Amino acid sequence: MGEKDETLKIIEGLRRKLNKLARERPLTDPQIILVSQKLDTLLNEYYKRQKNT
Repeated sequence: MGEKDETLKIIEGLRRKLNKLARERPLTDPQIILVSQKLDTLLNEYYKRQKNT
């Protein structure tokens, strides 16, 4: 599995986790914010790499 595939796998896992948390907790919950920030960072890095290839 390439780096791109691994990154997409991690992104999808974080999306699932964020959706699950959002169903269980208020959107201002610190854990939701943390997962959301991690997902944002990873997505930004992924799109930067895509743009440069």
